[in-house]
Amino acid sequence: MKELTKREDQIMRIVWRLKKAFIREIIEEFPEPKPHYNTVATIVKILANKKGFLVAELMGNTHQYRPSNEFEAYLNNDLADIKQDYFGNSLPKMFAHFAKKENLTEAEKEELIRIIKSNK
Repeated sequence: MKELTKREDQIMRIVWRLKKAFIREIIEEFPEPKPHYNTVATIVKILANKKGFLVAELMGNTHQYRPSNEFEAYLNNDLADIKQDYFGNSLPKMFAHFAKKENLTEAEKEELIRIIKSNK
């Protein structure tokens, strides 16, 4: 799966949340100052035509966009890439990194252990 730029990621998160959207609806979801219509339209077209993240459906004289894949699929792929690229494809090394970085409490560590054991 292709990587998203920061702005592409912002737009995709909006469309994933809304399930389908017109460009104006996407812009409405941005905080102030809102990006210009043409900027969002250009990025949306890249996401639809070049990267394949969005599917366009013609509605009258405009397009409505929906994600081509669920957020979960993108997230899983992204996490798999991080695990491979930074942790030698080792889930324990990845977990250990975040456990150390976050300074987990004993209760949080126990919760993680409980979650891991329940997924057998």
